[in-house]
Amino acid sequence: MARTISNEDDVIDSRDVIKRIEELEGERDSFEDGEELRILKALTEEASGSPDWEHGETLVRESYFTDYIKELIHDCYEFPKEFDSGNWPWRHMAVDYEAAAEEAKVDYNEADFDGVTYLIRA
Repeated sequence: MARTISNEDDVIDSRDVIKRIEELEGERDSFEDGEELRILKALTEEASGSPDWEHGETLVRESYFTDYIKELIHDCYEFPKEFDSGNWPWRHMAVDYEAAAEEAKVDYNEADFDGVTYLIRA
């Protein structure tokens, strides 16, 4: 069974959306399933223009985007070990993650997921 997808999730993989839609199309038993299917199809319509939708694209809840970019920066770039040491002059240096996230938004499109904005790579 594919995992349930909610617009309260911070990060969603497009492959999970695709799997859940396929699952719901195969069983359409209840009103709730029909509503969930409608919402997920609307999300797919908005977001599937992203380059790797079918192969796995990440949707990031807008309210989580700065944290996502912070994690991405730390995963992709090596910081000097002294950066987090608390020693002078390192303790006076900081990354402006909010500015980095704002700048990164130019590479993302917005998609509405039942009233909540998600960002997905353009």
